[in-house]
Amino acid sequence: MYLSAYPKGNNNNDHLSLFLEVDNSGLLPIGWRRHTKFSFTVLNQRSKKLSRKHELQQWFEQKSPGWGRLSMLPLNELHAKDSGFLVNGDLKILVEIDVLEVIGKLDVSEETSTIIETIDVNGFQILPSHAESVSRMFERHSELASEFRPKNPNLRTAYISFLLTLIETMCQSPQELSQDDLSDAYAAMGFMRDAGFKLDWLEKKLDEVSEKKKNEKSSEAGLQEMEEDLRDLKRKCSDMEDLVQKEKVKMSAAKAPLSFDDVV
Repeated sequence: MYLSAYPKGNNNNDHLSLFLEVDNSGLLPIGWRRHTKFSFTVLNQRSKKLSRKHELQQWFEQKSPGWGRLSMLPLNELHAKDSGFLVNGDLKILVEIDVLEVIGKLDVSEETSTIIETIDVNGFQILPSHAESVSRMFERHSELASEFRPKNPNLRTAYISFLLTLIETMCQSPQELSQDDLSDAYAAMGFMRDAGFKLDWLEKKLDEVSEKKKNEKSSEAGLQEMEEDLRDLKRKCSDMEDLVQKEKVKMSAAKAPLSFDDVV
């Protein structure tokens, strides 16, 4: 695999775009697939906390040998003075890859390719590792695929895997999700609905996640304001304590009897 980076944006996009792609995918055996969890991190060279990370989980295959993120980082932020991302013309990007499922061997010298067995769940060919979660989903939402249109087995498998990835993304904590992640989730849901999935139940959950994200931002802002008020109060208390101490010294001096040692 190799990383494709578009430092000036891709397709007139005003963001840094990053994609992970399979090298020489056209030469690989028919039927190969890799279920992969990977992440891009644009490193901030001045402050690690300001680095930008985005995680994806996708199937790499003959028809889809590359996946990535169009809007990884706004170009105006990337090129901003002292932003910490671009230092002396150098941009550092960390890519982490974890292969979850393997279908078909990539070694063309092998006489045969080993294909992992799939399980039929409500007309969808599912990997054994996904069978339990998909079965449970159909039990709870029996109308989920009642109007699903694609008949091609590979497309049906791709759609259901995409749906599972979408659900997994939504299961992250609001702190881990960016506003772009939520926008992408809504767009993905529209794509799934166009294919015939009934996702009112999932949209309700996504709305809840979005509301939690808003509440998180509101709470953060409120907490920051209270912390600033607390710092002001502590400073005022400290100043008041100093004034009280000075006043005590003055009072002690006023109460002390006069000395006549210098005149007697």
